[in-house]
Amino acid sequence: MSTRTEVASRAVSQPPGSTRPARRRLLTRRRAEWVAGYLFVAPDCLGLLVFVAIPMAFSFVLGFFQSNGFGSYTFAGFANYQRMFADPIFLKSVTITVIYLVLFVPLLFAASLGLALLVQRRRRLIGLFRSLFFAPNVVSLVVVGLVWEFLLIDKIGVVNRVLEAVGLSSQSWLGDPVLALGTVLIVSVWFFMGYYMTIFLSGLQDIPQSYYEAARIDGAGRMSVFRRITWPLLRPTSLFVLMLGTITGVGGLQSFDLIYVMTRGGPDNGTSLAIFYIYQQAFQYDDFGYAAAMASFLVFILLAAMLVMFRLTKGGRFDFG
Repeated sequence: MSTRTEVASRAVSQPPGSTRPARRRLLTRRRAEWVAGYLFVAPDCLGLLVFVAIPMAFSFVLGFFQSNGFGSYTFAGFANYQRMFADPIFLKSVTITVIYLVLFVPLLFAASLGLALLVQRRRRLIGLFRSLFFAPNVVSLVVVGLVWEFLLIDKIGVVNRVLEAVGLSSQSWLGDPVLALGTVLIVSVWFFMGYYMTIFLSGLQDIPQSYYEAARIDGAGRMSVFRRITWPLLRPTSLFVLMLGTITGVGGLQSFDLIYVMTRGGPDNGTSLAIFYIYQQAFQYDDFGYAAAMASFLVFILLAAMLVMFRLTKGGRFDFG
């Protein structure tokens, strides 16, 4: 009698849905969510595999061959790498790339963060200003390069005419190696700062407003609020911007169009970033093996720069103390 009562009480006490088949259905549901998640990321993973991983692996292997890109492959061992370190033009392009990177990343970081702080508050016509700052990114870089080349051309350019109108001497913005590199640098920062502004703006909008309200009640000033609240909570976004900016600066892929249109790598290879010199070797001189070796070396520099930056910022904490 007691056994029947105990079994009946267990049956009554068990809530609906707690049976073993329900557990199986729960596990099946979790497995289905797991499969669905991988299916959602599968197209991106497949794209990275086909268009990034496999070409990078092929480029690394191609660096050990002499090839014109049309089926002629001759094993050369480390000859391309030895030639690379003895090539004065390549070494100069690496130096120019480093200079460009050291100047480009801080300027881009400061300009985009400043714009984000400027447009983060909701004010009248703030949407218009955000659109104006972001507007260059919706235009092709080729068009941007052509417009700036027209503005900066010697003697008849709009910029030089304005300088002469105010009593200043005109400059050969694209004819002097130093000025040409600085000009490309400024145009690049002008073009990309609107995009990075949106990244910083999204990070600023994720910071709870209650922190700022509490700071204002305590009488904290703007610099104190930025140093104590905004900057610490913006560090992950800052790390992302620094890494993405470094990729842009070292690789120069997004600045390639500007250099190709405005300076063609000149004058005197003064704006020939490493990526542009690689392009010249591959598609102008048909030396694909040498270009592949330089590209592999450039990827190694990029990975090393990412590792150093990640270590220096301690994973985005920026704890230099």
